[in-house]
Amino acid sequence: MRLWSKLCVIFSALLSVACSVTPPKDVRVVTPFDSKSYLGTWYEIARLDHRFERGLQQVTANYSPRADGGLKVINRGFNVQKQQWQESEGKAYFIGSPQVAALKVSFFGPFYGGYNVIELDAEYRYALVCGPNRDYLWILSRTPTLDATTRDRLVQTARSYGFATDKLIWVQQATTQ
Repeated sequence: MRLWSKLCVIFSALLSVACSVTPPKDVRVVTPFDSKSYLGTWYEIARLDHRFERGLQQVTANYSPRADGGLKVINRGFNVQKQQWQESEGKAYFIGSPQVAALKVSFFGPFYGGYNVIELDAEYRYALVCGPNRDYLWILSRTPTLDATTRDRLVQTARSYGFATDKLIWVQQATTQ
């Protein structure tokens, strides 16, 4: 019985982390937000390392509307070690008002994680996105490259929020896909 109790505690802890959707403390999300302007393809310029994208280059995320009011998310990247493309389909829903860029996203059944847009160009050309804690961070762009001035400003914003920007992985993008 004691082992069972320990397993329940561990599972509950993992479930609470896996289902955490709110932004990190003291991190502001973009408002007002227009999900229709956010739809389409985004190129991953940089990210903090995490297991579900480890080893991937040429990563893109494509957002499209779902019939239930959420967003369909298709993440795609090239696994350099396996020399093959990998693709994952998920779904995202606003955790409050659709004018606030705080969503929950799931690629694995009932488990959701936070997806928070914390900086966004007025014309929706680039974005800074974080997860539910400071272990998840992405710099996204509508193009495979981002000019140095914009890139440096986004890195500075992330640093000011306490993200480990020195650990960013700079994603290689092909000029055509």
